[in-house]
Amino acid sequence: MNNDCETESWLPRRPSVAFVGGAIIVVMLLVCVGSLPVTLTRYADTTLAAKLEAPGGAYWMGSDALGRSVMARCLLGGAISLGIGAAAAFISVVIGTAWGLVAGYAGGRIDGLMMRTVDVLYGLPYILLVVLLGVALQPALESRLGPDVGNLVTLLIAIGAVSWLTLARVVRGQVLSLRNMPFIESARAAGLPTTRILLRHVLPNLIGPVVVYATLTVPQAILQESFLSFLGIGVRDPVPSWGNLAAAGLNELNPIKSHWWLLVWPCVLLGVTLLSLNFVGEAMRERFDPRHSQSASS
Repeated sequence: MNNDCETESWLPRRPSVAFVGGAIIVVMLLVCVGSLPVTLTRYADTTLAAKLEAPGGAYWMGSDALGRSVMARCLLGGAISLGIGAAAAFISVVIGTAWGLVAGYAGGRIDGLMMRTVDVLYGLPYILLVVLLGVALQPALESRLGPDVGNLVTLLIAIGAVSWLTLARVVRGQVLSLRNMPFIESARAAGLPTTRILLRHVLPNLIGPVVVYATLTVPQAILQESFLSFLGIGVRDPVPSWGNLAAAGLNELNPIKSHWWLLVWPCVLLGVTLLSLNFVGEAMRERFDPRHSQSASS
């Protein structure tokens, strides 16, 4: 018993790790979003620095093969990646919560049909779904919003529209356990409409799992955006994101002369952000998971 306590005393406490992760995320947001007035005017400027200039001096992160500031592009890329991740996670949470709520409460054939749809979508390749949604939405959005903005909106809609499947199953399972509870039966007996029961009595009891899933979905969406941009089917140059910056930096690694800064900076920023978000999400999961609370108290 004492040995276990001594061993646990050497481990970092999760609240402190979550606090550090949250602080890093706040700083990252403030720097990336707060610098938008500058980075929006400099991210594509090819006249400010020499081509492939190493970090140091006036250019802390160096310049790329076109003479563009790597720092300006990384900061703007961070704002874009974080924005797409947060927006896609929001879309995913809304769709998954609504789908699981209706399927779990309705039951019967409606539940069976809705969950078989989820199973079919689970069986399809993720990249295929994103590409199909992009092909369907991108022409209309780009004609209305312009090529760059339309591409970003298409990407966040596509990621959010295929990332809700797990949450739908989680919410459905929670609703199945809630719909036969006494307070739900009392609401039905009182003649309350189904919409009011779902919104006022069922949905508030789902806040914990939904918040946990939303916290963990943001890093997942950022990673998906970076992966798609790395493959060349996400954010398109000259608009930067951490994914396409890493893809461009990878091409500059060669045995003769390696321009390492083009790959290191976006990868470090992406890795630190994802790790911090996962720390926060794990702390939220432990906070809202009743099984973890019971095991901790015992």
